[in-house]
Amino acid sequence: MSAEIPTPGPGANVKAERMKRGWLQDYLAARAGMSKSLLGKIERAQRPLTQGMGAALANAFGIPLDELLGSAPPPAGAEDFLKELRGVMRRFDLPTDEPVHVEHLEHDLVELFSLRGDANLAAVTKALPGLLKRVQNYAHQSGLPEDWARVADVYSAVYWLAARHRWMAMAELAVMKQQQAAERSNALARAVAARDEAGTFLNGGDFAGGLAVVDQAVVQAEATMRGRARYLALGLLHLRGLTLAGRLEDKNTVQRHVKGARRAAAQFDADVDVQGIHFGPENTIIHIIATNVDMKQNADALDEGERYLRGDFTLPATRIGPLHMNLARAKLALKDRDGAVDSLADAWKVAPQMARVHPTSQELGRVLISLHKRSNPKVTALAKKAGIPL
Repeated sequence: MSAEIPTPGPGANVKAERMKRGWLQDYLAARAGMSKSLLGKIERAQRPLTQGMGAALANAFGIPLDELLGSAPPPAGAEDFLKELRGVMRRFDLPTDEPVHVEHLEHDLVELFSLRGDANLAAVTKALPGLLKRVQNYAHQSGLPEDWARVADVYSAVYWLAARHRWMAMAELAVMKQQQAAERSNALARAVAARDEAGTFLNGGDFAGGLAVVDQAVVQAEATMRGRARYLALGLLHLRGLTLAGRLEDKNTVQRHVKGARRAAAQFDADVDVQGIHFGPENTIIHIIATNVDMKQNADALDEGERYLRGDFTLPATRIGPLHMNLARAKLALKDRDGAVDSLADAWKVAPQMARVHPTSQELGRVLISLHKRSNPKVTALAKKAGIPL
């Protein structure tokens, strides 16, 4: 099980894992294929641990990336809801005969996906157990593909919640059940399930494995799907592939997925929201910005990000919060510490619950607080929000 981190900063776990094994920095650096100087900066909170570097270090330790990053604690008072949620997931094929009012179901689904868009992790956690139980019961009663699509959609939300906290046992179980529901549903649900399956590879640091899942799903979608659903499926898959390739710093594969995502996005005048899943021109830009930072193209990321934020953007907090985190990464890499603090503060303002648990936010906070100490009141405020002692 992933180690829970008492204060934000996945990079802090690197030294703990190294010391636990009795390894010297030279030995770990050599195993991870990085310089001792870089490793030392990560351990001393002078350089943020990126997902790519984290994957190399996790591989050197022989553990999954999510274990190195550490799992985030559940929202306050959520333990009972999570226990109930696990029970509902286990009883996927054991429905009850409780009556389900479909009109209430539709309303509650809309509310769930709105809460997800707002990055309200606590409310999503509270809503999921009862809603998942009802959509499963109703799908068993009707047997209709569209009702199984609802089940797959809710399991995608379970995956999203679990992945945000790096609860990978729950995330992987959610994807397994999502795939089972999708097989009884339609091709779009199967494509989304493949995207989320690739996400578990991303969370675990197996970027190449995730790309293989994406490529297989792209071939399947191209061969079997038509119309709007085809472009939505391909777009979502290419965005996942883009992220995975960026973590590998594989320029050619990045460009292949950028082209695929842009081709699909060109079919939509504006971003669409299908059961909490966003795709279109804006979300494509957001993913390209994040990948530019992974590829160390930080100036390009800042230019694109600032241009986007000056426009009339429509994406919800669950996308805009990480955008600010990635702009903070780019600014820090370009030695604009004050700008990085401002962007991280924006991420906390837009999506505070996500900022508290997201590894990028945690790591940026750890490094910026270490670099600024008590010299910047904005950093002091961030430290108080994140629970990091000064």
